Amino acid sequence: MKRFIQILALVFVFSAPAQSQYCLIPMDLAQTDHLKAYGIAYWSLTRGVNVEWLLNYRGGSFLLEVFPGLETECRIRGVTYEIISATQVNEIYATIENENMERVLLEKAPKIAVYTPPNKQPWDDAVTLALTYAEVPYDKVYDPEVLAGKLTNYDWLHLHHEDFTGQYGKFYAVYRNAAWYQEEVRVNEAMARRFGFASVSELKKAVAWEIRSYVEKGGFLFAMCSATDALDIALAAQGVDIVDVPFDGTPPDPNYLQKLDYSKTFAFQNFKLYTDPNIYEYADIDVPPSFAPRVRDPETDYFTLFEFSAKYDPVPTMLTQNHVDVVKGFMGQTTMFDRKKIKPSVIILGEVEGTDEVKYIHGNLGKGTFTFYGGHDPEDYTHAVGDPPTQLELHKNSPGYRLILNNILFPAARKKKLKT
Repeated sequence: MKRFIQILALVFVFSAPAQSQYCLIPMDLAQTDHLKAYGIAYWSLTRGVNVEWLLNYRGGSFLLEVFPGLETECRIRGVTYEIISATQVNEIYATIENENMERVLLEKAPKIAVYTPPNKQPWDDAVTLALTYAEVPYDKVYDPEVLAGKLTNYDWLHLHHEDFTGQYGKFYAVYRNAAWYQEEVRVNEAMARRFGFASVSELKKAVAWEIRSYVEKGGFLFAMCSATDALDIALAAQGVDIVDVPFDGTPPDPNYLQKLDYSKTFAFQNFKLYTDPNIYEYADIDVPPSFAPRVRDPETDYFTLFEFSAKYDPVPTMLTQNHVDVVKGFMGQTTMFDRKKIKPSVIILGEVEGTDEVKYIHGNLGKGTFTFYGGHDPEDYTHAVGDPPTQLELHKNSPGYRLILNNILFPAARKKKLKT
């Protein structure tokens, strides 16, 4: 009988389900590589594994059940992780329930597109640089794909630093004789003719409108630097000539300001344009203007992230997850947004306190959303044409880059919050 009982006990032990183990990927100062941690979360989603995003818990940590290959992948990518028990998970849930924290379930790996010219390299743009470093896959799309309606194949769209006004980045004064500038003019003019537009400006306005329609129908849009204000300018100027002779052969409409339709824009209103081709700036949305003397001090230039209620405002909370509240500033053709030019419906995510300088904003349009982020490269303070690429291996814990990567996981979130 004793032998029989021992056998039954062994059968029970080996047939009982093993207690689940969980992997916590901390996103506070304990994390060795914040940027690749986002890649692990994305990689897990591609394997059909749900990920919980623990908003405001240890810098916005990720929690998921352990599955084959997870620990090995974390070690290969150099991402810090902790194996914890179900009891420890329940303790985390209790903390989240009692604090300004929330659990958001990520269920699907978003399909990502980057609107960028085919000849651009990943290091030409902070977002493609971040996606490449974090090992998050993306497709490149450009005017032909946009005009063909192919944006509907994607959940998330990033805009490279494109000039949607058709003024070639307003580099005319300095670079019009440069070979790369002349080649850009040639390629874009050929593209405009191919699609039956009278000018590159009209082509880009049509592309801008397709992007707007994509968001209205439920797309997620992210843009940085000059793609932000150039996009809204193109939308407001539908049917209005706002570019000078070097760009379309005709002067701008003298009454353009009265004809701009701000109801068509994403984020900005009541702005005035700099139509002079020799001025390196689009509009008075950008502060300080790009043509102004460089008076900012990189040692003291910081912006502050807003703290939102995680339980009542989970979306802006997701977009501002970080291991710091104050983030190092950085410049670009469009560095900051003038608060006075931002629509009241737009949510301000990050600003320079005590000023009208806003760095990071978010809003809704139709069924979709948009997020705009000022500046060119969070780890290259005064990035200029021809500068070497940023080596993200040297900036694995960059708070500025984390804000970019928050956006790629945002579309993966379940619409309703989890309940404890």
